[in-house]
Amino acid sequence: MPNSPGSLKHPPPSKKGFATEATLLETLPDVGTTVHVMAVLYLLSKQSTDFVALGHYPEEYFSEEIPKRRIKEFQTDLEELHNFIEERSKKLQLPYVYLDPQKMENSVAL
Repeated sequence: MPNSPGSLKHPPPSKKGFATEATLLETLPDVGTTVHVMAVLYLLSKQSTDFVALGHYPEEYFSEEIPKRRIKEFQTDLEELHNFIEERSKKLQLPYVYLDPQKMENSVAL
């Protein structure tokens, strides 16, 4: 990962023209560190096994009518937003799905 290493053994050069191939190789992390960083990034970027989409609540926390109605309105808004994003993405060569409510976690966790 020389183009974006997860760590460096020495600070990057502060002046242009003073870096050599040897100083670059000394600065880059060893293979073991790079493998660990890649493993962590891979695990953090995977969808969790207990994924719950935004606006969906496995447990029923509210039994009153007003909160239930507000949750239903929120879910309807999220469904409309999902449909808008899905329709817009059909026109794109590479769909933009990052803010699609159906792909967002209903949590503050990664």
